[in-house]
Amino acid sequence: MDDSLVETTRQLFDRFSHRDIAELLALCDPDVEFLPVTAMVAAGGEPYRGHDGITRYMADVARVWEELTVEPLEFHRSGDDTVVAVGRVYAWGVGRVIDAPVGWLWRFGPDGRAVYGRVFENRGDALAAGGIEDT
Repeated sequence: MDDSLVETTRQLFDRFSHRDIAELLALCDPDVEFLPVTAMVAAGGEPYRGHDGITRYMADVARVWEELTVEPLEFHRSGDDTVVAVGRVYAWGVGRVIDAPVGWLWRFGPDGRAVYGRVFENRGDALAAGGIEDT
C-alpha cells in the first residue's frame, strides 16, 4: 500500500519504539492530542496535549513501565485523514502486566502531521472509532 499517512503512522510507532522524542515530535502537530492507556495510570485520564504533552508522555512511559512494547500488525485507512492500526501491546510495571490486543486511531492534519491519537483496548473499538467495519 503506497499511502503517506500509513507510512507516517509506521514512523510514529518506530520513533516511539526507539524512544526518539525529537523525531517523534517532528511527526506531530504542535497542538497534537494523545490519549494512551498510560494516561489512565499517570495523567489522571487526561490526554497529553501538544509537544510538551508528548514529551511528558514519554517521561511517564519511562516512569510507569519497566517495559512497554507496541506491535502494530495491521493498518487501515479511513477517509482523508485517519489511520487505524491494530496489534498488541506488552507492558509491565507498577504492579501490572499487560499482554493484550490493542488498537490505535491516528488523525492527521493537512501537512501530514499527527493531530490526534488514541489507544483503544480492543480492535473493534478502534476500527469503529475510525468508521471501519470489523470483518
